Amino acid sequence: MLTQEDLERSPLFENISYQEYCRMLTCFQAVQRTFRPDELVYDFGSPKNDAVGIMERGEAALIRIDEDGVSTVMEELGPGGVFGRTLAFSGTARDSLEVICRTPCDVLFIDYAHILKRCENACTHHSLLVQNMLKLMSDKAQGLSRRVDVLSRRSIREKLLCYFRQLADQEGEESFTLPFSLSTLADYIATDRSAMMRELKRLRTEGVIQSDGRRITLLA
Repeated sequence: MLTQEDLERSPLFENISYQEYCRMLTCFQAVQRTFRPDELVYDFGSPKNDAVGIMERGEAALIRIDEDGVSTVMEELGPGGVFGRTLAFSGTARDSLEVICRTPCDVLFIDYAHILKRCENACTHHSLLVQNMLKLMSDKAQGLSRRVDVLSRRSIREKLLCYFRQLADQEGEESFTLPFSLSTLADYIATDRSAMMRELKRLRTEGVIQSDGRRITLLA
């Protein structure tokens, strides 16, 4: 189960109290599973997977693998993060989409049918959950649009600056903290890490950015 603090950070359970959340787990016949680092949590291509996964503990990544075997990180998932076939764009039929653990993880699974099915008590919090699910789908679609904007840039420099500007806009200031490591950043912009590090060095030398670990400041 999510802690009350994690529940408050979960977009799926927005405006739902902890007591209501606990009752819903029984109503939805939720199942909790534990995973090891690098273990496959969810295969979007499996016909058996028709559940929504909710991260309770740990960190995982939603990874797209194209027909040439090239991996691209689509989304980083932490406590409160949500994933499932109804919440993702998988690309072509030859691509695969998977959730892989980065650290030990606890994940709660709820069948999608239970979320959509109206319970006998016509609970208000059940209706809120459906509303949150629809909002989450909209937010993920917007996130995908931002990701496409980054990946559509021709050079590593353009990809980095496009992503940095997105983060700066979200923060409302020129300084921001990367949500993941530099290695993961290379995966996110779909480029070689060594080449990306050289470009970051050039951007610092030219006075375009200032960086301290994951803390980045746009200067120009």
